[in-house]
Order: sequence, then C-alpha cells, then structure tokens
Amino acid sequence: MASQIPLYVFTGFLEAGKTKAIQETMEDKRFHDGEKTLLLLCEEGMEEFDTSRFSGGNVFIEVVDSEEDLKPDYLYSLQKKYKIERVIVEYNGMWLLSSLYQNLPDKWFIYQEILFADSRTFIAYNANMRSLVVDKLTNTEMVVFNRSDASIDKDEIHKIVRSVSRRCAIAYENADGTMEYDEKEDPLPFDTEAPVIEIADRDYALWFRDMAEDMKKYIGKTVKFKGIVAVSDKFPANIVVCGRHVMTCCIDDIEFKGIVTVLPNGVMLTNRDWVTITADFSREYHKLYKSKGPILTVKEIEHSEKPEQEVATFY
Repeated sequence: MASQIPLYVFTGFLEAGKTKAIQETMEDKRFHDGEKTLLLLCEEGMEEFDTSRFSGGNVFIEVVDSEEDLKPDYLYSLQKKYKIERVIVEYNGMWLLSSLYQNLPDKWFIYQEILFADSRTFIAYNANMRSLVVDKLTNTEMVVFNRSDASIDKDEIHKIVRSVSRRCAIAYENADGTMEYDEKEDPLPFDTEAPVIEIADRDYALWFRDMAEDMKKYIGKTVKFKGIVAVSDKFPANIVVCGRHVMTCCIDDIEFKGIVTVLPNGVMLTNRDWVTITADFSREYHKLYKSKGPILTVKEIEHSEKPEQEVATFY
C-alpha cells in the first residue's frame, strides 16, 4: 500500500516572499534531511531557488504553467517518476486553491498551508481582489506579512484577516528579519455563557462560522437569532432549515448558511418566512448533513420583519 504524501502549501501573490521562505525551509536540516521531495512551482517570480544550498538533496523541481494542468493523473505521474515522499507547492496567488485541493491523487493530503503577503500591498489587494484574498485566507494556518514597518496599518490588516479566519496565526516580519506576532484578542460580540446567547442581526455570519469551527462550545446552550426559513417536502412537517444568506467576499459567493430546526408541535411555516427563534442547540445525525451536525430544537418562535441588511456579512 502506497504511503500517504503530505503537502506543504505556500500561498500568496507574486513577490510575496514565498520563494525566500521555501529556500530557507529547505536549507534547514530540521525540516529537510534528504527526503525525496517534489517542489511544485505554480509561478516563477523574480527570485530563483539555489538548490545547491538545499540540505540533503533529493529535491525534484517541476513547473506547472497552467491551472488546468493540476489534474490527479499528472500529479500521480510525478509521484511515480520521482518516488517522492512529500510535496512542497509554491502556489500561484491568482489561482483558486480548489483547483489544487479537488485534484489531489489518492493518498495526497494537505499537511500545512501558509500564506505570505507583502504588508505594503495587502490592503490594496484585498480591496481589488477580495475573492482571491478570501480564498487564500480561508484555510491557512498562518499568514506572514513581510516588509513590515511602522507605516503599516496593522489594525486594518488584522480586521481583514479576522473577517475570514479567527484561527490562523498572524505574524509580521520586519526588515531586520525579526518576527512580531499579532496577539490581539477578538472577543465575540455575543456572550456564549449567557442563559440565552442572543445573536444580533449584524453578527449572524460571525456566529455561524464560530459555531461551525467550535461546535462543542454551543452544545447544551440556548441561542436566539432571526433567520429565514427553508421548507422541503423531503422533511417531516416539523423540520425546517433556519438561517441566513451569508456573503464572505462578493455577490458571487453568497450562500445560505442554515441549521436543521425542529419546530414545536402545531407550528407551520412556509418557505422564506422570517422568524425569530429561541432554541436549544445540540449535535445529532441528520440526513441533510449525512453525518452529525447542528440541530436547533425551538422553544419559542415568532414571525419577524426581515433585517435591514438581508444578507449577513463579516463586516
């Protein structure tokens, strides 16, 4: 049986510092001590790798010119050709990560993902290419902002990162090579220890993401929020899905983020009703999820006017 192949994914836009970071990583004997490593280059920047300085050797470089070339058969052919033990990917910032993740061969898995960004241009990138910035921030474990100095608006950068991910670490690399870490705490705008956790209209997107990332925190709690109802003939009459449409970065990515909701006996709702519910939160199996997922058991419910901003956002 073939061994699993771990991927280390370095993402970021052109001239963000990915090549330098990979070069330093491969020179470090603690990371690389001769393992057969495929270095997959999805873009070629100004800097070039000095492979003579790579610790241990056994590094094979392949260049991928097109996003469409990232196919399982091609990647598997590289695995067979070099008999690799792991892969390092320098990913093109203009390509969606799904093009890589959805085309990995069997046994390949994402071991680590790190985003590199130029702190001087990141805010402008976010303003002009928000969907690509969100794509790179969504699953990264750490974002490293290089070329940092006193002129950088770290509060705005922090806000942009945390609007997408509350989990990833944020680090700033100064000109002298020293690192500073963003340790600013972001308290949630609702009290998760209150007898009833009340979610304001403006906070639904943030709450839904926090719930999805740390569901155990809400099990056994009671929550209250305003949502829109989705009804399906496939479910019993007392089962609906209640939630909000959420926009992460742009109109094209609006998705309905809802939760299976159990109504009290006798309550009948129609599709697209706006309601305010107070419900007990649990995690159980439901066929909608095809696994265990969040369940709301309604204690109180009333029809409501839709919120002033119908689509929930993170800002």
